[in-house]
Amino acid sequence: MISFSEFKKLEIKVATIKEVVNHPNADKLYVIKIDLGDKEKTIVAGIKGSYSPEQLLNRSVIVVDNLEPAVIRGVESQAMLLAASDDNGISILIPDKEVKIGSLIK
Repeated sequence: MISFSEFKKLEIKVATIKEVVNHPNADKLYVIKIDLGDKEKTIVAGIKGSYSPEQLLNRSVIVVDNLEPAVIRGVESQAMLLAASDDNGISILIPDKEVKIGSLIK
């Protein structure tokens, strides 16, 4: 378990997907550019089997912004796209109504 104070350290924000390309070294991964309002970041996400680039482009999504960057198959991922998964596949988390890009999730 983590404490509430530890959880509060996470910067969970609303972002917009600006670009989606196939990962050059992995069949199941996308390299995604996101806009957080005050900056852009690149993330690597394993959602290729559930979404086409066209389904993702310009969508608002929920990301963890302050994770330490990780190199995934040779590409640096600077945030984490949040998604749920079960036997039916993957479902990205999205706001249920329009929210300003960069807004904090509380």
